[in-house]
Amino acid sequence: MTSVPRSLDLRDAAELARPHTLGLFRIVTALLFVCHGAKTLFGVLGAAHGAGIATGQWPGWWAALIQLVGGALVLVGVGTRSAALLCSGSMAYAYFTVHQERALWPIQNGGELPVLFCWIFLAIAVTGPGSLALGRLLRRGAQTPAAPRAVPTA
Repeated sequence: MTSVPRSLDLRDAAELARPHTLGLFRIVTALLFVCHGAKTLFGVLGAAHGAGIATGQWPGWWAALIQLVGGALVLVGVGTRSAALLCSGSMAYAYFTVHQERALWPIQNGGELPVLFCWIFLAIAVTGPGSLALGRLLRRGAQTPAAPRAVPTA
């Protein structure tokens, strides 16, 4: 555990908290995104009974699949930047093809969530996963050199 010096000012404290805050931000956002995908694909989490979407239906089923799988990858922190970029792009597509044609502003056309998810996932793609990412643990494990083996002598 790292000891915190008493002379730590607010800026230093914020800098120490940055990776953990970013990690929690990523986890919460991705969990909400996964819930949207599960709701659409499986008709759960508040969806009307039997409200699942037909397999392969464009673009709804594919968007929901990206929400479920891409969101899960971002949630656990594996392939975070690529998955977040895909999630961001899918929300930009949703906004411009579904919401933007109804009205100019997101508040008028019901597009607040796609816009927020788009920009949040773009920010995650740029900044990286923060702490609490499984991908970091997997990379760290892959970089740990194996202990040298004793060579038997005759």
